[in-house]
Formats: sequence, C-alpha cells, structure tokens
Amino acid sequence: MSEMLRLEAVTAGYGRKEIVRNIHLVIGEGELCALLGLNGSGKTTLIKAICGLIPMESGRCLVKGQDCTRVHERKRARFISYIPQRHSKMQGVTVLDAVQMGYNPHLALLESPTALQRRQAGELLERLGLDALAGQDFAHLSEGQKQMVILARTLAQDAPVMLMDEPDSALDFLNRNQILGRIRELIHRENKAGLITLHDPNLALGYCDRLILLKGGTIAGQLEPARATKEEIRRCLSKIYGDIAVLEHRGKYVMLME
Repeated sequence: MSEMLRLEAVTAGYGRKEIVRNIHLVIGEGELCALLGLNGSGKTTLIKAICGLIPMESGRCLVKGQDCTRVHERKRARFISYIPQRHSKMQGVTVLDAVQMGYNPHLALLESPTALQRRQAGELLERLGLDALAGQDFAHLSEGQKQMVILARTLAQDAPVMLMDEPDSALDFLNRNQILGRIRELIHRENKAGLITLHDPNLALGYCDRLILLKGGTIAGQLEPARATKEEIRRCLSKIYGDIAVLEHRGKYVMLME
C-alpha cells in the first residue's frame, strides 16, 4: 500500500496553548482511518492543522511526498480536501453549482468550470443518487442530502487526501450509516487516503480500516479491526473509554460501556 499522507512531529494549538503534540502518523492509499478521542483530546485541532485552518507550531505534513505544511491555500486544496461538521450556508446556489465549486482549486482566477467539468459534476451527482436534485437550491435540502452534495463536491475537488470532521454529526441513524458507507466505498475505490473524526467508536469499528486513539493531545494507540481480536480491541479502546466490553456479531465488533 503506497503512502499518501505523512505527519511528522506535528504540534498545534491556539495561541500559546498546545492541543496536539508530536503527532507521527502515516495513512496509505485506499485506507480510511478514524480519529477517536473524548472531547478536548485534540481531534478537530489536528484535522484543522493538517488542512491549514490553523498553523502548525512545528512538524510537517506531506501528501505523496509533497510538503504541504505552509503552501498557499489554493495549492493545498489540490492535495487535501476537507468536510467540516457544519458546512457554510449557501443561499441561492443550485446543487449542481455547489458540486462545481470543487473544481475551484484547479481553475485560474475568475475562470469558470469547463463543459467537461460541468458534465462530470452531473455524473458525480448521478453516481451518488442525487441527480434529481441538480437544479434545486442547496439551502432547501435536508441535512443528509447536503452532506451527500458536499461529498460530491469533494470528489470533484479530486484531492488524494480527504479529511472529515464528524460529517455524520447532524444526521439520523440511516443517513449516518449511508454517508459513512459511501465515504468508505469512495476511499477504497478511488484509492484516496481518508482521516475522519468520529464520536461513536462503533461507527469507527464498522466502517474504518484503522482506528487512531487520541488522548491528551497525543496518540494513545492504534488498531485495525479486521486484524485484531476481541480482547485486543477491548484493551485498546479502554485506554480512552475506561471500563468497557466488546461483543462480536457476525464478524463485526461492538463496544458497550460496562
């Protein structure tokens, strides 16, 4: 598996307060990794530091060997895409236009998407089952539909690394599982590297290839659910969740609080 994202000794925070410290991490091609941790552990801070929303105090971020630590925002967007917990409000923007915004990092200033890109945007909506919504106002969609459109926009951006900060947070049970299933499918099929923050460890166990545990701003452990035993999963997750039990059902694992 080829290396896609490498973090070397990343330290970041707000002002003089360090939130994450000395983070070393490598994510490979076609790998979806979950970033787990309690509130305040540094999950969102790390995601924001990788995509340049806050500066790194030290360390480096490399994508396919290219140092993206301090590059211009537009250039970084060609390497790293970002799906936040809450998207910006877009009034009077059609769904198709929202998807075409993903091409912006690849266009010159004031340049519009080409005919080919417009057609590809429509194909992305069709692939995600959203083609019937192409002409609708983005602001009038349900939260689940909006997140699927943002996912289509991210695919249009075509960055090799996808960062996602709790994209399921505003979704109900069915939409949450649908969006995570789509994300996993796309990461694997498009051979991208994905890093997603989640609150629910059971979603991470069900959909992610590797779990990365943050505690107190540092990595406390990692595990691959497909290769780990039930006891290994229990021991690893207990580092941040305390006294837990892990059950197995049809080859899948579920964490319960004791």
